[in-house]
Amino acid sequence: MDVIAIFGKFSEFINTFGSPIVIAIILFVICLAFKVKTKNAFMSATFAGIGLMGFMWLINEYIPIVVPVVISMIENTGINLPGIDVGWAAVAVVAYSTEAGMIYLVLGTIFQLVLFLTRFTNVFQPSGVWDQYSYAIWGSMVYFVTKDLLLAVAFMLLLNLYVTICYEALAKRWSTYYGYQNCTIVQLHHGMGVPVAIFLNWLLNKCGAYKINWKPERIREKFGFWGDPIVMGVMVGLVLGILGNLTNLGTMAGWGSIASVAIGTAATMAIFPRVAAIFAQAFTYLASASRTFSKDKNREEIYIGVDDASGYGETSTLLAGTLFIPIFIIMCIVVPGNLFLPVSTLVGFPFTFNVYSSLNNGNIFKSLISCTLAYIPGLILASPLFATYTQIYNGVSGLEPIAAGAFAGNSFFMGMIQNLMMRSVFSWGWVALGVLFVAFWPLWFWFKKNKVKIVDWIEEQALMGSTSN
Repeated sequence: MDVIAIFGKFSEFINTFGSPIVIAIILFVICLAFKVKTKNAFMSATFAGIGLMGFMWLINEYIPIVVPVVISMIENTGINLPGIDVGWAAVAVVAYSTEAGMIYLVLGTIFQLVLFLTRFTNVFQPSGVWDQYSYAIWGSMVYFVTKDLLLAVAFMLLLNLYVTICYEALAKRWSTYYGYQNCTIVQLHHGMGVPVAIFLNWLLNKCGAYKINWKPERIREKFGFWGDPIVMGVMVGLVLGILGNLTNLGTMAGWGSIASVAIGTAATMAIFPRVAAIFAQAFTYLASASRTFSKDKNREEIYIGVDDASGYGETSTLLAGTLFIPIFIIMCIVVPGNLFLPVSTLVGFPFTFNVYSSLNNGNIFKSLISCTLAYIPGLILASPLFATYTQIYNGVSGLEPIAAGAFAGNSFFMGMIQNLMMRSVFSWGWVALGVLFVAFWPLWFWFKKNKVKIVDWIEEQALMGSTSN
């Protein structure tokens, strides 16, 4: 059996068992490695599997309710863009369809394990093996354009180095905000957006935006019944439902759709904290053991990478992500040079707001402004890549080819930092990669030297205005 076939079997294992099972197995092994009692390790793994399965059920029930309304909203605007959003699942299929992508599924996991074991990072990223496709899609693009497999693999490894700084900076804030002890998100598409989100939060604070405190708790204090998270879920769902049914307001079907979106949004917000409480129990024993381990071994406190679904339905995250849908549709119309509207991933914006909600400490106003400012240049940078991606997409068997005159795209390409890094490699190959590699080290040493101050500063910026009106 050749190497590619072995990598293919590993990919098949991950896809067959799914994220909840794979992460539960990994967590069980990690617990044992940290000398957690076997029965406690088993319970931790079980709680993790139950929690992630619960998140997936909840999200998979909610998304089909919202998608038809979003599509109808888009049709009502008359938008006709050539870019076709193929969805994250197709992105993963395309990413692993190339030799570069398949190699990284295994090599990347080993590399991440080495980074942790050698104390290069205090975040255990291999538990996010399910999300290696977010590296593989960029590597596959480099491989397709340059025809250099080694360059593509090296580029993915370099991305992994850079993102370690990002998710280390985010770890404490994310863990604190979402209430999962010693946990953080480690996906590349979230991690590389952290520097931008941190900068925008600082900028908004400088402009006094922290004085506008749209935290769910603060809204509830001011508006009582109308500020209750479930009531807000109903209200936001009603607005979204009405916008998507403007031509059906005189029909029973239209109001049925509106009511379904309203109750579906409220239900997600009501049920999610209960599932999150189960998921949080998975890390109780590990958090205690890891702190003891860190103290005994004289190393940094350890964080475990978790699925971004664990933050999806948190009140501020879901509200901000849902409210951002109509904002983003308008952006797609007015931003010059934009070629597509990510229909399939619009309802996935709460995943994106994992970063913004945690860094803004749940301030919906700042989260919406930050994400809007970040996505404007993201849209401009993404569109030129679609022609190349479409060629890769059309070469994958089993996927419906994109017709001539149209493009395949996805919101992953709106990641500004990895987009610009990849463009430099497109143009200058190994020279660009070498420059980026050399530039990484002073940045890494500076971050490590000042990490405590940086993390404390991020915490200070996040909490600014928490008691403001």
